[in-house]
Amino acid sequence: METRLNKYLAQCGVCSRRDADKLIERQAVTVNGKTALPGMKVTETDDIRVNGRRMESPEKKVILAYYKPVGVTCTARDEHADMTLRDVLQYPVRLTYAGRLDKESEGLLIMTNDGGLIDAMMRGANRHEKEYLVKVNKNLTETAVQKMRDGIYLKELDLTTRPCKITLLGNNTMRMILTQGINRQIRRMCDKTGYRVVKLKRTRVMNIELADLKPGEYRELTEAEQKELYALCFPKADSGKTAASNLAETEEIVIHAE
Repeated sequence: METRLNKYLAQCGVCSRRDADKLIERQAVTVNGKTALPGMKVTETDDIRVNGRRMESPEKKVILAYYKPVGVTCTARDEHADMTLRDVLQYPVRLTYAGRLDKESEGLLIMTNDGGLIDAMMRGANRHEKEYLVKVNKNLTETAVQKMRDGIYLKELDLTTRPCKITLLGNNTMRMILTQGINRQIRRMCDKTGYRVVKLKRTRVMNIELADLKPGEYRELTEAEQKELYALCFPKADSGKTAASNLAETEEIVIHAE
């Protein structure tokens, strides 16, 4: 059965479809020894390689909940990073994160080899919830909190953040629930209202909780968690199918999380 090359690479867990298109444009992908062309279709019998490494479509989809510690950079390779995900997360299957956390932040990362699921989770138009515990450098005022709830204009990006849910947990601590993933969004929002984030931990992504995981630990999602996650990402699709086969290539892609 023929499959679009970018979709096949996403199914292999290499990256998202959009990033696969970029790899193809950079001529980093070959099919049967020849440079791949945008939009071409392939089968599992083809010799498909990315930067010389042969791709094998995995039979089993893997989804992990991983507690990213502070100081770890969300990338497999970065010559300037002191410590990357590849250094700290050892797993026999190649996995990619769905929604990054910056180096100074900690908490829940969803790691998977299902590129279609990653695409669906990162589509900002789907308004999937992500929950954070945020500690700032001084006492929070109701005026500042309400400004963040209503949406903050970020001049450097020329956009206004979506309204979000905020619950005060202490004088300088709050729980924030966002439905978008602008690069360093929470830090930018706090900065615009006169605060500096001193601790940022993601505790939930959609239906998946960080729960009692400790920094550096991971667990495989339960069958029930996986089923609910696929149903949330593909509400009109059969959750028994692979996410990549159900994904419609529309809507906004959010590249970064907070």
